[in-house]
Amino acid sequence: MRRYKRTMAAVALATTVISGTAGWASGSAQEPVTGPPPGSAAWQREGLPDPAATTPAQVARFFSTLGPDRQQDLVRRHPTVVGNLDGAPVKLRYAANSRTAKAGGFEDLARPGRQILALDPRGRGQVAEVYGDLSRAEHVAVVVPGSDIDARTFDRTNDAYGTPAGMAKSLRDATKGHRTAVIAWAGYTTPVGVGVDAATGDLAEAGADRLARLTRGLDATGAPDPALFCHSYGSVVCGLAAPRLDAADVVALGSPGMRADTVADLRTNARVWAAKDPSDWIDRIPNVRFAGLGHGTDPTDPAFGARRVPASDADGHTGYFAPGTESLRTFASITVGASR
Repeated sequence: MRRYKRTMAAVALATTVISGTAGWASGSAQEPVTGPPPGSAAWQREGLPDPAATTPAQVARFFSTLGPDRQQDLVRRHPTVVGNLDGAPVKLRYAANSRTAKAGGFEDLARPGRQILALDPRGRGQVAEVYGDLSRAEHVAVVVPGSDIDARTFDRTNDAYGTPAGMAKSLRDATKGHRTAVIAWAGYTTPVGVGVDAATGDLAEAGADRLARLTRGLDATGAPDPALFCHSYGSVVCGLAAPRLDAADVVALGSPGMRADTVADLRTNARVWAAKDPSDWIDRIPNVRFAGLGHGTDPTDPAFGARRVPASDADGHTGYFAPGTESLRTFASITVGASR
């Protein structure tokens, strides 16, 4: 009987994905952007460290041996490598990515004052931005978004708290009085719509590698262990990255599942939290894994074992970071360590 129920739930999931019912929409297949940063071949021809094989800690040590003039020379001649190299000094990355943004037609990302930590123009474009002073922060958070986010939609204005930029800004505002930096990280190829890509783990697998490297890069540059806020499909990325994350907290919100049955299955030393509001359409998605479809147990299920974040006053799938909500207040508390 139990197997029958799981099979029927999987059939329901497959039907949901194909037909677009229960709040899911059709989506187009995406090829994940993987591998070292663009421009790596020219970089390596000069005998510089292989971006694919060099750890963030080794990257940090390499840059520490260079004088200011040599560092700026690498920024000028290899901006797409320096700008995406976890472990490199963050101010060098900002300068390099400003160059890439101007050259690549991402004018908004090139505006003065923006701190672009990563910008990979391949595919739909991947981007990460820092809010606050990362080099002096006492607390760091990383926002990991779900579907339909790329370099062009990163900070769209029609869904204020449904974009990584909007979520990061709101979270940092909620931690005022603390030296906090928040990274809006759209550093992986996200699903488009909520179709088969969103119901499978391929894009999340590729994203998990990049997310784990980001956290190791933060550690290599002396930043404190971050709290990760993983929204929707982003929680699948965080779940798959969990054993390799250098993080203090992992928060799944509006999650379809983390590819794990329990917190123990995540094999992480980070504290694990979960939030879901009653009006979130994600609640209508079957929490199963079958024949490659689905992401498993709802992280807010008591049997999963995550700490519960109150979210009853959040609205819909993208309301968790709205000012005045109990979920945002709790997120801010987690970020600054007050919930420990």
